[in-house]
Amino acid sequence: MLMIRQAWRNIFRNIRRTVLTCTLIASSLIVIILVDTLINSMTGLMVKGITETIEGEAQIYHSGFRDQYDPELYISDPKSIISKLDSDDEIKTYASRVIVPSMIGSSYNSDGVVLYGVDAEKESNTSRLQSAIIEGDYLSGSDRELLLGRLIAEKLEVGIGDRIVITSSEINTNQMIQELFRVSGIVQFGPKELDEGFAFINLSTAQRIFNIGEGVHQIAIRFNNPELANSPDLDIYKTLPSDTLEVKGWLALQPGLGAMLEMTGLSTLIMGTILFILASLGVVNSIFMSIYERTYELAVSKAIGTRPSGIASLVLLEGLFLALISCFFGIIITFILGIFLQESGLSLGVMEFSGVAFPDNIPVKLTLDQYVNFPFYVVLLTLVAAIYPAIFAARIVPAQAVQKAL
Repeated sequence: MLMIRQAWRNIFRNIRRTVLTCTLIASSLIVIILVDTLINSMTGLMVKGITETIEGEAQIYHSGFRDQYDPELYISDPKSIISKLDSDDEIKTYASRVIVPSMIGSSYNSDGVVLYGVDAEKESNTSRLQSAIIEGDYLSGSDRELLLGRLIAEKLEVGIGDRIVITSSEINTNQMIQELFRVSGIVQFGPKELDEGFAFINLSTAQRIFNIGEGVHQIAIRFNNPELANSPDLDIYKTLPSDTLEVKGWLALQPGLGAMLEMTGLSTLIMGTILFILASLGVVNSIFMSIYERTYELAVSKAIGTRPSGIASLVLLEGLFLALISCFFGIIITFILGIFLQESGLSLGVMEFSGVAFPDNIPVKLTLDQYVNFPFYVVLLTLVAAIYPAIFAARIVPAQAVQKAL
């Protein structure tokens, strides 16, 4: 207890130096927590932007279909697959789709799109298609309904109720087909490639005009626990894949996104390391200045019998108190900033990255582990930084130190 009281008194001998050192350490803690929170928020938005827009959390499709999106590679009899999905407790919902590249035209213009045939009811629970409607109505099951992305609708100069001609070819015969539709709704997902390159019709209509019976190109899946979407232990990843069938989670479907997520974790580690190194240098400098000011005192203490380990422990305790004070105020400031950011979000302007549009205000949420893990690392690294000054103080030779002091 005597050593603890002495260490506590020593760090306040020079209040200005202590305040500056604690400010440096606390600032590093605040920055790394906020940066980690921002990266986690953007990562979460990006994953949701991929899985909740069109991709789903997993997909079932004919082997090789996603390589070039060849319409002839479709699942001709999906009934057995659907029955397995219905009996799987891990699966929350799913949606079957027909996907065919087509030409879409109006009285004013024409362009190429990816035409999706979707089950309106199941699609509303699987993707954001229904919630993305900004004008008109969602698919109701009528034969000639069509949803267009906002950008392609502007390019074709069409609105709700206008006629649209779809030109494509039958999948099995390659015969040219043309079908007339009317725009029932305009959708806006955010990413440019979705809003200018996709059109949606009812699944039964797509199966009829492309002459594939009950066949589908893709079954998008969502799970009760999204965190398990990439787990290889799920039943669908073990039982469904075959020579003609592939089943993949969103991480396998988007390997570029997976690589980017790894890079974000690495970038957080690098930034945190740099900040803590700078803070550690400040701690080393502050403790060394304190040691030089007390050289005579430490020499006398050692001369009257204080062991080197006792002096080293005293210096380490001073470093520990600096870290604890810094973490205390750093956590309080971070908590206040966290409450503010949770209410208002972090405004970075409208951005688009890797095909995902971020909102103007990115929602920010701090977690309990950030208030525990990062302060623990700060205390640990501060103690590590204090080891060298502690060894230096423990090796002070009383005769030389007294001579220099005099």
